[in-house]
Amino acid sequence: MAIGFLQSLLRNPEARSILHKSFVPNRFLSISVPYDSQESNSIAPVSEVVNELSRVLSDYRNPHHDIESAFVPFVSQISTDIVEQVLKRCSNLGFSAHRFFVWAQGVPGFRNSEESYRIVVDILGRSGQFAFLWDFLMEMKKSGSCEVKRDIFWVVFRVYSRANMPGDAIRAFNRMADFGIPPCLDDLDQLLFSLCKRKHVKDAQEFFDRVKGSDLCPNMKTYSILIRGWGDIGESDHAQELFDEMLEKGLDVDLLALNSLMNALCRGGKVDEAYKLFRGVRNRGFEPDAYSYSIFIHSYCDANDLHSAFRVLDSMGRYKLIPNVFTYNRIIKTLCRNQKMDEAYEILLEMIKNGSKPDTWSYNTILAAHCDHNEVNRALKLMSKMELDGCQPDRHTYNMVLKMMIRIGRFDKVEEIWNSMEDHGFYPSVSTYAVMVHGLCRKRSKLELACKFFEMMIDEGIPPYTSTCELLKNKLIGSGFAEQVDILADKMGRSTSKSIQEASNVMKYSVRAPRISSRNEDEYLSQSDD
Repeated sequence: MAIGFLQSLLRNPEARSILHKSFVPNRFLSISVPYDSQESNSIAPVSEVVNELSRVLSDYRNPHHDIESAFVPFVSQISTDIVEQVLKRCSNLGFSAHRFFVWAQGVPGFRNSEESYRIVVDILGRSGQFAFLWDFLMEMKKSGSCEVKRDIFWVVFRVYSRANMPGDAIRAFNRMADFGIPPCLDDLDQLLFSLCKRKHVKDAQEFFDRVKGSDLCPNMKTYSILIRGWGDIGESDHAQELFDEMLEKGLDVDLLALNSLMNALCRGGKVDEAYKLFRGVRNRGFEPDAYSYSIFIHSYCDANDLHSAFRVLDSMGRYKLIPNVFTYNRIIKTLCRNQKMDEAYEILLEMIKNGSKPDTWSYNTILAAHCDHNEVNRALKLMSKMELDGCQPDRHTYNMVLKMMIRIGRFDKVEEIWNSMEDHGFYPSVSTYAVMVHGLCRKRSKLELACKFFEMMIDEGIPPYTSTCELLKNKLIGSGFAEQVDILADKMGRSTSKSIQEASNVMKYSVRAPRISSRNEDEYLSQSDD
């Protein structure tokens, strides 16, 4: 390996610049213009302002960072649209996003939109900052800056359910009255749906049993939510009990309830009983819809019974019913699992013909099979078809293909794909850079290229994974170039990103961390292909 070149590369900024420009577009090399160097009266495009503000939130993500000062140059450009876009893009940066919202609310003459308030509630919940969430709601109520409506509580139900805190979701329902919102049946349905979606069906059932005799009178929709919930966890007996209870109460059965029970029976392994119920749907005065059929398609795909799945698909065609994309994707996945690639492509064509436009998941499922078998030409051809069909590749698409190309040593294609990203509106995130650095570290002659991509990531202001820092550091140390570790750490320490500065401590070798064991080194080398 030409490690001598690596030494000069890391020491010589001019050499690094030349190497960068020879491989990638300028976009990936650009460093944001310092805010204080921009003219205060210039009006930047909305997308540019959103990009710059998102970068600030990423750079100043810890509580001790003075993020408010970094927002000052954007005062004259702030708008409700910009705030909403920044919040959505930075939804994973809970504390920073909340601070940005509070700062924007304090800008003279500006008022955040109701949608921004909903987004912040969701962000705080997703990041587990529930104390801040309730403080936020109380401040909304106290200040009157935005009315706390019932749909805000629906968001609270979802974030608690997602966090596996069903008891707190139920307590949030009981606290609605404290905000002047008497709970209604729609609120109950939303709570039960959120709980069941996250498999907290027993909690949902227990709460339902407590309130069903109160002023809240469950209807067919309420029962269908619970029936579907029990079915999703394979408890068809509980689903049947609820269905029978519904009939005893004299509620009129609708197709939604029948579909929910059929789904529950199939999930519980009682496909024959589900089919018997399906055959009686028309006798009840209903016509099975596309979802009625798709229940059986999913069940047969789960059992890897493609023959039966296609038989149901043919029946749908006779009734001029078209499966949704989710059902088609399930068939594609099963075909790929059985290495029936030609049939999978036929399903893609059928989707386009029937107006069920394939989504990224449709293409990525087939692409994953090609990548698993190192089928370069078929993978690239599928990516081209994907673009022709109007479906843009996402990070999973690029990550899979890049990982395959590195694995088999097709670095010409790696360069070609990397350079095409900007043209397709895709800008690599930390996961794509990790694919590059991790993959290249495992190739004996590509350590210098791994360093280059790591530097590119730092230049872009993207904080690397800890595992990426550790892997690159250990590979450099293992190759006898510990000095270069501190050179990279120094570069990270000089970054404008506070998070990258802090990550530099992981990269530093000045403390002389223990060298990786020979066993781990052998493990790395065993994964090398050249």
